[in-house]
Amino acid sequence: MTIVEQGSGAPQAAPDLIKETTTQTFVKDVIEESRRQPVLIDFWAPWCGPCRQLTPILEKAVRAAKGKVKLVKMNIDEHPAIPGQMGIQSIPAVIAFVGGQPADGFMGAVPESQVNAFIDKLTKGMPAAGEPNVADILKEAETVFAEGDPAAAAEIYAEVLALDAANIAALAGLAKSYVATDAIEQAKQTLAMVPESKRHDPAVKAVQAAIDLAEQAQSVGPVGELEQKVAANPLDHQARFDLATALNAAGKRGEATAQLLEIVKRDRKWNEDAARKQLVQLFEAWGGADEATIDGRKRLSTILFS
Repeated sequence: MTIVEQGSGAPQAAPDLIKETTTQTFVKDVIEESRRQPVLIDFWAPWCGPCRQLTPILEKAVRAAKGKVKLVKMNIDEHPAIPGQMGIQSIPAVIAFVGGQPADGFMGAVPESQVNAFIDKLTKGMPAAGEPNVADILKEAETVFAEGDPAAAAEIYAEVLALDAANIAALAGLAKSYVATDAIEQAKQTLAMVPESKRHDPAVKAVQAAIDLAEQAQSVGPVGELEQKVAANPLDHQARFDLATALNAAGKRGEATAQLLEIVKRDRKWNEDAARKQLVQLFEAWGGADEATIDGRKRLSTILFS
C-alpha cells in the first residue's frame, strides 16, 4: 500500500485504506463499504491521550492486513450524532462492521498484539487485496474448459499451480485438459504429482479413468471400420466394445453408451462383465453430473433390474 505524507509529517496509509469520515459520509464509508470487506471505525477525539496511542497501532495493523480490512476514523467532537446513536460512552472505541452491520469491537488503547489478533479473527480466510483468489481462478478454469477450450483452461490451471503446487483440483484439472488435447503423456506426468493419499479424490479418479480410456482408444481401429464390423456381425461383442471406446474418444458419449448397453442386453456376462465395467469407467471419467452419465446410468439400471 502506498504511503503518503500529510500535514503533521506522520506517515499515513493511502486514503482508500484509511480515511476520516463524517456524519454525512458514515453510511457510504462504513455501512456500504463493509458489504465489500470488513471496516473498522475508530471513534476518537483530539483531547484523548489513549486515542493518540491506539491510532498508530490501528493504522499499522490495517496496512499489514493488505486490504483485507479498512479503517475509518470519526472525531466524536465534530461528529457526535453517530457515536451517540451507537451508545459510545468512552473512547477510544473501535467497532468492526461486516456486511453492513456491527460485528465486533473493543474499547481502550489495547496493545498491538491484541489489535492484530482482532483483525486476524475478523479477516480469517480472506485473500489480501491484489492477491489472487484460488477458488475463483479454479472456477474460471472450469468454465473455460466447459466452453470447449482445454488449452486455455490448462494455462489457467497452471496459474493456480504456480501459487500452490500441491493443489489437487488444479493438478486434476490440468491433467484433464491435457487428456482433452490428446497430450496423454503430459496428463500422466501431471497426475503422477498427486500424492498417494489423494489418489481417491473424485477429480483425480475421473482423470485417471479418462487417461485409461484414451489409451484404450489408441489401440482400436477407426470408427468407420469398427461400425462395418458390427454391422457385418452384430454378435461380435469385441468389435462393438472397441467401437464404443472409439466413439467415446471422438466425443460421442451417447453413442458409446448405446453400444455398451447393447452388449449388456445381448450377453451380460461377456468377457467377465466387461461392458458394464466399461460403462462404469466412462461414467467416472465424465463425472456424475454429466448428462450422458445420468442418462446412461438410468438406461443401465433399467436393463439390470428389469
